[in-house]
Parts: sequence; structure tokens; C-alpha cells
Amino acid sequence: MKQYNLSFISDINLFNHVKGTIEKYRFTINLKEFNKNLIDPIKLTFDSKIYGKSIEEIIEAESIRQMDKSNSNNIGYFQQNIFKYIHHKDTVQNTQNIMKSNWYVPKKGFDIVNDQEKIYVEMKNKHNTMNSSSSQKTYTRMSSKINNVPEATCMLVEVIAKNSQNIPWQISLDGEPISHDKIRRVSIDKFYEIVTGEKDAFKQLVEVLPKVMDDVLEEIQQSGIENTVFKELKVIDENILKSLYLLSFQKYEGFSNLNI
Repeated sequence: MKQYNLSFISDINLFNHVKGTIEKYRFTINLKEFNKNLIDPIKLTFDSKIYGKSIEEIIEAESIRQMDKSNSNNIGYFQQNIFKYIHHKDTVQNTQNIMKSNWYVPKKGFDIVNDQEKIYVEMKNKHNTMNSSSSQKTYTRMSSKINNVPEATCMLVEVIAKNSQNIPWQISLDGEPISHDKIRRVSIDKFYEIVTGEKDAFKQLVEVLPKVMDDVLEEIQQSGIENTVFKELKVIDENILKSLYLLSFQKYEGFSNLNI
């Protein structure tokens, strides 16, 4: 096993969690998947002409965009589930030399929980991903938890926050600003500090991640993206642009004789 030398997570747990995330990634796309939400060939034509790209380049970019949309969920999986393996620096090793995490991911409810410390976490990738209604709903759920478990602390943890912070989360409810000292808004670096006891734990993880990914990719021998969209479009017609239009409009009047 490669050595990554992070004090708060074992090499094997880090490797396997990165591997599990990568294996969830989407590596293939075919025409059926490409057209699942009905491609707009007119927009793709505009994109091609305006940006000075070939239609093949535009299709490739759209394929990557669709795959990236699916893969965004996998990053959420990585960020959330890694805490099942992370422990505080003062954790005592057991007889098997394993340091157990007190954090877990419930099947429903909060994203991450530590029953021992009574910390309940809702995790978001970016600070602006919740609208007003979603914020109010989340805050109300946290407020209910505080009322039912007075010693609890609830946290909105943001991976990409505006600032490094651990502050009371203030929202507007019925036009009035409200906040509670035990309902916190926490950036991911500060949350890693809470979990591990190390101020720069998140920075340490970020520094080692590219190496772990390289090691995983070497082991699983994943060799890029398999995109069969072009091959399948050419079955419809050798003219890729014409194929796109026939894909969407073949049943429309006059399209049986499309000349493009």
C-alpha cells in the first residue's frame, strides 16, 4: 500500500474511498444517453457558428457537459462519506491499530452525524446552492433538533464558501433576521479542524489527493472516455449536422428531404 502520511485517515481508507469515488464516475456515453433529455440541434448550430467550432467539437463538449453533470453527484459522495474514515488526532488506537471514526452518514436526515459529540451536519458544495425556501427549511430542521436535544450543535458545512469561517448561521424568516449560536455556518477547512483537531487538515488532504488519484487510476487502468455518439450519428447520416436534426425532427413535416 502506498503511503500518504495523513495522521487523521489511514492510507488504505483514503485509497479505497478515492477508488470508490472514481469507480462511480461516468466513463461512457452513447447516443441514447446523449439524447435522453432531447438535444436541441438549433442551439448546437448556433454554438458552432458563434464560437467558431465544428459541430463535432460542439457535440464533444456537450457530451462532456452531460457526463460532468452526472459526476457532480460523485464529488458530493466523496466529500460526505470520507468522514466515516476520519478521526481526531487524539483518538486512541485499538488493539488492531485501527482508529475508529465517531462520524457516520445516516440513511436519511442529516448528511453527517456524530452522536458522541451531538453534532449534526448538512453539507453543501457551494455557498449559493440553497435558495431562500431551502435555507428556511434546513434552518427549521436544525432549530427543531436543538429544541429536542439542547446540547446539540447543528452545522451548515460549505465546501466552497466565501470565507474560512465558523459563525452563527443567520437567515431571514418572514422578513426578520434570525440566528442561534448552536446553528453554525462552517467552511470545510474549519469543519476538518473540528473533526481532526488539526488546523490545516483539509489543506493536507488536498495536497495528497492528486497522488492518490494517480495510484487508483494506475491500479484500475481506466483509459479515458468511450464516446460512441459520433459513430451512432453516422448511422443515421454521414452528415453529422443533418443527423442531429433528423434525431430531433425526423417526424416533422418535410424533414424526410432535409438538405443541410
